[in-house]
Amino acid sequence: MAILGTLLKKGITLRESLEQQFSSPSELQKQELRKLLIHSKQTQFGEHYDFDGVLKSFKSDDSDEFYDAYRSSVPTFDYNAIYDQWWHLAKDGKKNVCYPGKIKYFALSSGTSGAASKYIPITRDMVKSIRKTSIRQILSLSRYDLPTDLFTKGILMLGGSTNLRKSGTYFEGDLSGITAAQIPFWFQHFYKPGKRIAKTSEWGAKLDDITKNAKNWDIGIIVGVPAWLQILMEKIIKYYEVETIHDIWPNLKIFVHGGVSFEPYKKGFEKLLKSPLLYLETYLASEGFIAFQAFPDRKSMRLVMNNGIFYEFVPFNDQNFTEDGELKEGAETLHIGQVEENKEYALLLTTNAGTWRYLIGDVVKFASVKEAEIYIIGRTKHFLSLCGEHLSLDNMNKAIELVSEELNFDVREFTVIGEPSDSLFGHRWYIGTDDQVDEALLAQKLDERLKDLNDDYKVERGHALKNFSVHVMPTSIFYEWLKLQGKEGGQNKFPRVLKNEKAVDWKSFLSGLNENVH
Repeated sequence: MAILGTLLKKGITLRESLEQQFSSPSELQKQELRKLLIHSKQTQFGEHYDFDGVLKSFKSDDSDEFYDAYRSSVPTFDYNAIYDQWWHLAKDGKKNVCYPGKIKYFALSSGTSGAASKYIPITRDMVKSIRKTSIRQILSLSRYDLPTDLFTKGILMLGGSTNLRKSGTYFEGDLSGITAAQIPFWFQHFYKPGKRIAKTSEWGAKLDDITKNAKNWDIGIIVGVPAWLQILMEKIIKYYEVETIHDIWPNLKIFVHGGVSFEPYKKGFEKLLKSPLLYLETYLASEGFIAFQAFPDRKSMRLVMNNGIFYEFVPFNDQNFTEDGELKEGAETLHIGQVEENKEYALLLTTNAGTWRYLIGDVVKFASVKEAEIYIIGRTKHFLSLCGEHLSLDNMNKAIELVSEELNFDVREFTVIGEPSDSLFGHRWYIGTDDQVDEALLAQKLDERLKDLNDDYKVERGHALKNFSVHVMPTSIFYEWLKLQGKEGGQNKFPRVLKNEKAVDWKSFLSGLNENVH
């Protein structure tokens, strides 16, 4: 297997990577949409929305006519709309609904501030695309100054169970469980925790099994959600009575993370290390592998332009979105050739899993349009704007990072609820830490940092946003609530903003804890 390391260090590149390197994003995206439309034109969805007619527009000399025809013919969808109108048919076992064939897998996604799980279709083509993009990211490591033998070490992927649940005509589970169950044979040598442990459904038992086997593995790369990997590393360190994770895995060099901002976790995470890690961000959602950090000198991620996804961008403003983050009818949409740098856009996806003009819920900003490099700055429903404060997830993460540095404590989790306060409004913060911190001082500093980061917030704190409170609690409370929600482990993250049913459930849960204490 050492040959893999040699090839990587020599900079071997996939054809698709070269294609993206030497083609414009607009050109690649036009080709990608055409492929998706051709492949799906005889599905129920394709016939209903006249894909044949849309495809004729691709011959036009007008560079934007294909896109005008597509957005005129096919409406935008959020999850509820596309599920109620189309995906439920595929879930019931119907063939050729939104994509050719029968859907055999559905990824369960918890969504953002809604209550129920979402069922996202996963096709064989989508699994292949995720695999290809994963290989592209691994090959991009040849740009980094890394030892050749790193690529012969184990890769620990901390995800959901590969023991998927059979439900009628399909299997359901975490996306990580679906994809790990279908890893190619050549990768099985590197893959940890291995097939047996990966099948374990009970999260605590899985962490125990990984911990007991940790010393038998030579891990070079770890992959997963920051909170759960931090918990695992702490567990391993305690079990073996060592000081750092490098005492068990001396060759650990890379942490591939995604799903949430890593910055709030970084301070606590690095206490578990003997030597620094290379942090690589990925943008892998249940709907597809969207982007990854491709260059050592950039924090931005490169959108994958030619691997089964066509992107659209909705300017994230009051003209296109309601205060609750819902897309308004007639919202302006753009393709990659029409966007601008440093503006906020919500993402629409069309994919080879049968999602069409689908609002994924993430908000991005372009670092470079030419290179298709983006930052994720938040969620359409993780922005707080009760009275015009326009507080973004990016603002929240940065404020938490700054305050934890200033007061020298580790923040493991946090969430915020916006609520009425008499005739005005307030923000109620819940912060999880296992360190001692002065709650009143923390509230003061956090409020100050938010004012520094966001002028709208600063203005509203003097007017309609009168109440600001912070409640500090042990980190375990956050994970206990996730467990009660059936969202423990794997790809599950604690929502940074709680609204509607989830806000009510959280408050009720905390009230129950207080009653038990008293």
